[in-house]
Amino acid sequence: CSSRKMETKPVITFLKTLLIVYSFVFWITGAILLAVGVWGKFMIGPYISLIAENTTNAPYVLIGTGTVIIVFGLFGCFATCRGSPWMLKLYVMFLSLVFLAELVAGISGFVFRHEIKGTFLRTYTDAVLNYDAEDEKSLAVDNVQSSLRCCGVYNYTSWLGSVYYPANGFPLSCCSNSSDCSPQDLRNTTINHTKVYQQGCYELVTSFLETNMAIIAGVTFGIAFSQLIGMLLACCLSRIITANQYEMV
Repeated sequence: CSSRKMETKPVITFLKTLLIVYSFVFWITGAILLAVGVWGKFMIGPYISLIAENTTNAPYVLIGTGTVIIVFGLFGCFATCRGSPWMLKLYVMFLSLVFLAELVAGISGFVFRHEIKGTFLRTYTDAVLNYDAEDEKSLAVDNVQSSLRCCGVYNYTSWLGSVYYPANGFPLSCCSNSSDCSPQDLRNTTINHTKVYQQGCYELVTSFLETNMAIIAGVTFGIAFSQLIGMLLACCLSRIITANQYEMV
């Protein structure tokens, strides 16, 4: 038995080292997902809110997932150092759940990326036509127009049919030069079209979202498939430790 123990000890040490390194990398991926979630909340949150109400929680999902991965990454390091078979099996189970969740999220993000244009065209047009400068969607429209330097859906003429235009003209977020663009100018139908951005927001926003959704989906797929390595290492280590303990009895 002592001879068998001596033979398996280097293997266990090697697998422990690999799994600790993997768990540390896994912890880093959790931090990355957390950072992506925070970035998504502040950078693409306004765009997402204009596409569909039920997708506004997507950044929070990434933040939550990243936080959970950070916690279990630390658990993986602890389980590996302890060499506890049941802890390692629990770690494998968690990695399996994370793998499935991230795979579904990645696929959903990839599919959603191709559905953006039609959905955004409908909802953004509705937000422009019903703009009142106060509600959440109106503020999101202002955010999009000022940050991407655009006006309207295809161009500034989209505002002509809005409920806001007859009394107020174009919104201030359409101004191409804020120092030479007053509310009076925006109501003056003779010159207001010369004071606003000429390019519409539709193409700019869909291009921006498709690019960033592709990045998020790619990162999610990469992290998901990395779980397979951790699952294999943890499973092998758990089996070897269990077998070694059984032979020593």
